[in-house]
Order: sequence, then C-alpha cells, then structure tokens
Amino acid sequence: MPRSEEQYEAMRIATKNKIHTAAIKLFAKKGFAATGVKDIAEEAGISIGLMYRHYKKKEDLFNELVTYAVEGLKRIIKKFQSNESPVELILQLTLEILNNLDNDDEYAYFQMLMNQSSTIENLSPQIQQLNMQSKAMFNQTARLIEKGQILDQFKKGDPMEMALFYFATIQGLTMMKITMNNEFITPSREIVTSFLIKD
Repeated sequence: MPRSEEQYEAMRIATKNKIHTAAIKLFAKKGFAATGVKDIAEEAGISIGLMYRHYKKKEDLFNELVTYAVEGLKRIIKKFQSNESPVELILQLTLEILNNLDNDDEYAYFQMLMNQSSTIENLSPQIQQLNMQSKAMFNQTARLIEKGQILDQFKKGDPMEMALFYFATIQGLTMMKITMNNEFITPSREIVTSFLIKD
C-alpha cells in the first residue's frame, strides 16, 4: 500500500529533526569549520544522499538553525516588552532555561552553537540578524531590570551590568552542562536570580 502525503511529510519532518539534532551537537562540539556534511549524516544515522536531499551545503543547515534562534529571541523580547511584572518575567524565563538544561543536552549544545556563530568569518544575513537580536535582547533585559528596580522588585545596581551578569551565568551553566555531563547539577531558580531579586 503506497504511503499517503501525510506519511511522507511526517517522515520528512522526522529526518529533518534527526539532522538538526546531529548538526547542533557536532557544530557545538567540533566547531562549524571542522564539521562536514558526511559527519552530520553519520551522526543522524542517515545516508549522505538523504542528507543532500534536505541540505545542499552545511551553511544552509546552519543558517536555518540560526533562524530558529532569532525567532526565539524575538519572542522573548516581545514578552519582556509586555506589561507583566518584571520579576515574574525574569522568573519565568529562568525557570524555562533551567528546565531545558535539566531535561535536554540539545538545549546546551544549541546555546553553545549560537554563541559561536559570531566568530564565523563572512557572516551570513541570518547570523547578522542573530547578533542584532542578541543585542536587542540584552538591551531589553536591562530595561526590564530598570523597570523592576523602579517597582522595588530588583536590587539596586547598574541594569546593564546586571543583564550582562544574568546572561553570563546562563552561558556558563550551558558550558558546564556539556563539559560535566551526568555530574552537572542544575541550580535552583532562586540561586540563579539571587543577585537580582529582592528578598
């Protein structure tokens, strides 16, 4: 019995997800330059021909992953611009990140990959967009912290410095998650935000 269009689409999506998972891991661990299309196909458990059917070049795959990251940053920026309580917004984001670290190695690999993207020569429009959105996210977080300080939810301090420390903490945790493997212990939301939120 021939497969239906829905079955073919489900197979296509499943293969693409395998490719994404393999690419995220390899790009993060080996670096973009040292990872070949053949490496990604092997890690994904698919033939090189099937890999090329989805992506002609590894740059296309990388740029697609970067586009997903850009969309994620846009969603967070929009949320941070809402009228919700600054302390609740920071707590929600922190909990989401910590849950991802606790449950999924791919999240840590993806974060490392996005951090590495700015070191790639000849930045693609997608990476330029990612860098722009990362800066916008940082600035919006500083504004959110300032708003929280006015509402007496956050401790006193320079909002830009506090935003920098927050994201440096998250980046440090993602790196430790990868290097420590099973020995990594995800800290509590209270520990990660203790420098920021008033008692």
